[in-house]
Amino acid sequence: MARATLSPVLSPIRTCVGCRKRATKSELLRVVAGKGPDGLPAVVPDPTATSPGRGAHLHPTPECYELAVRRRAFTRALRVREGLAATPLGEYLTAHPPRSTP
Repeated sequence: MARATLSPVLSPIRTCVGCRKRATKSELLRVVAGKGPDGLPAVVPDPTATSPGRGAHLHPTPECYELAVRRRAFTRALRVREGLAATPLGEYLTAHPPRSTP
């Protein structure tokens, strides 16, 4: 009987909360529920993926960010009851545009 070979997974796969497409963890930006500059609950970027707590992943593009905001995906994915301000994340994406691939 032939044995099926499994291909090794090189990097964990995550789903973008904006476009809902699957991608490797290294292609996505992790976001967490935290405090914005005004001290209110907000979605904050976690580029080093070291912040404690539940995280969600997003392609670092304006299109995926806008889809996630429109769908209210951050509140659902991060499992928080009250609405989260997405402004700090939007400002981060504006200041750090995605790298183009060659």
